[in-house]
Amino acid sequence: MNRRGRGASRWASAYGAGPLHLLGLAACFAVAGYAATRVVEAGIWMGFAVWFVGAVIFHDLVLWPLYSAADTAIRSLPKLPARPGPARPAGRRPAVVNHVRVPAGLSCLLLLVWFPLVLRGAERNYQAAVGLSTSPYLGRWLSITLVLFGVSGLLYAVRHRAAGRSKR
Repeated sequence: MNRRGRGASRWASAYGAGPLHLLGLAACFAVAGYAATRVVEAGIWMGFAVWFVGAVIFHDLVLWPLYSAADTAIRSLPKLPARPGPARPAGRRPAVVNHVRVPAGLSCLLLLVWFPLVLRGAERNYQAAVGLSTSPYLGRWLSITLVLFGVSGLLYAVRHRAAGRSKR
């Protein structure tokens, strides 16, 4: 083993991951630190702390059980029966669950970020600040969700077909 290989393995055994992981982690901490200084400087740290603790509790007590139950339900769906005809040796078929998880997660994330506008809970404040209505947000969120699931379904179909062809 050369010096570079020994140094990398020594680094990985001491830190547990590669140097790029540490660099990324340091960048995340730098961004979080900057955001914290902006919150404190704006004088809204108490409201932010309450919001943050509430978000953690809401995630752990409400959202986690919901999407864990949804994931379990998706995984327990019966497999589709094989098509009639000559048996084809199949390649590794893509997992359906990942093609549901990703668009559902992105759609829920968008709803979580934009829910006051999507659910028209901030209509008066938004109208006063921007002069526009929040009415288009629900349709746009639903359209984005439809596109996410459509693209994921199309990708699944392509991957499923390619897996069937790969072992012919």
